[in-house]
Amino acid sequence: MHDIRFIRDNPQRFDQGLGKRGLEPLSAQLIALDDRRKRAISSLQAATESRNALSKEIGQAKAKKDEARAQELMAQVSALKESIPQLEQEEHAAEKELHDALAAIPNLPKDDVPLGADEHGNVERHRFGNPRNLAAAKQHFEIGEDLRMMDFETAAKMSGSRFVVLKKGLARLERALGQFMIDLHTNEHGYTEISPPLLVRDDAMFGTAQLPKFADDQFAASKQISEAERMIAATRVARSNFLEMLQSSDKVDAKEALERTNVLELLTGIPEFEKLWLIPTAEVPLTNLVRESILTDEELPLRFTALTPSFRAEAGSAGRDTRGMIRQHQFTKCELVSITTPETSAAEHERMLESAENVLKKLDLPFRTMTLCTGDMGFASIKTYDIEVWLPGQGMYREISSCSVCGDFQARRMNARYRAAGDKSPRFVHTLNGSGLAVGRTLVAVLENYQNEDGSVTIPSALQSYMGGITRIERQD
Repeated sequence: MHDIRFIRDNPQRFDQGLGKRGLEPLSAQLIALDDRRKRAISSLQAATESRNALSKEIGQAKAKKDEARAQELMAQVSALKESIPQLEQEEHAAEKELHDALAAIPNLPKDDVPLGADEHGNVERHRFGNPRNLAAAKQHFEIGEDLRMMDFETAAKMSGSRFVVLKKGLARLERALGQFMIDLHTNEHGYTEISPPLLVRDDAMFGTAQLPKFADDQFAASKQISEAERMIAATRVARSNFLEMLQSSDKVDAKEALERTNVLELLTGIPEFEKLWLIPTAEVPLTNLVRESILTDEELPLRFTALTPSFRAEAGSAGRDTRGMIRQHQFTKCELVSITTPETSAAEHERMLESAENVLKKLDLPFRTMTLCTGDMGFASIKTYDIEVWLPGQGMYREISSCSVCGDFQARRMNARYRAAGDKSPRFVHTLNGSGLAVGRTLVAVLENYQNEDGSVTIPSALQSYMGGITRIERQD
């Protein structure tokens, strides 16, 4: 989420940042929306102040027994009371239009991000290991199906395309990989393990910028709200309205009071179902752990990790990677999230990258790390590194992790702040996220890099203790 004050103060810089993303200038349009919002606020404030001042004058006129003056003032107050709801609507509409416009704009790239329109503009940073020379290398789904431990057909009968059933040794290997990753990040890299919810509300998805722009890529579930829960919600609204009326300087007539505090009437406005989103990555709940909070600088950095199922509709990926486990609707991922100060976020980005790369190094899987160009970065990112693992069956490097620093973009959407020692006002934190790693794609990489001519798969030495000492996965007829 962008700061409209920054845009006002730096319109040219803002538009230049959008240009790097391939977008047209928007500062003038956003400033115009903000001007409209400010005018709406001023009009409402002026009307409210006039109403309050006139209300005091009414009391003074009545004290002086000047009924004519009191009636004149009461008529003016009545007219203002009729206009204020319209002014409130105009202010709300102006606020929403500006908010929605800002929420739809991606983050601005850092100055050192390479310029480019798409993945062809990405720049290689470094490599690890040498791709293995494997005669007639098979792809992972061929290996898995030959072992009779990877079943797409049965999964499709239950759930449709982009699902898989893993069995026996491959099911255990997937579990071993996830356990290995979470142990490595907690024991050696200093991350705190979290077991978060897999279902989250709109606000959490908005906070990490999955909503509103990427709603089509998400899965949602509906939760029915019980009558008791709806009654409690309606009662809270009625109580809030009652307290608001007590604090108001206006006199509220009996009909309005009844409408605003009638619980049964308010119940009709409480929805019967609540939508919850299945997390596309544990980035969502991990980052939202600090939403609507003010931390101290002594608490930072915070480093979280979680091993969770993830769910993605892959709405924009029709026809891509339709065979195999590269692009699934449901997959397991080990996520890394850091919450830092602005001064330390760049160093934390490098640290997170090293943590993710270390997983592949310990598994002895060849990879290369790319700095993404401006046209290939994610919506919330100011800079992203992609780690791409070598897949002999495909004869190419494929993404297995993205590590991104988001600046204060997500923090503004979540209202996540910290207060440095000696500072009166809090500042927004910086957030970072990365895969450490995608478990399914790591399983793919292990199968393709450790395949043997006889159809078996050698277990990497780092995983053998997690596999109960098993050194090979072989077909069991």
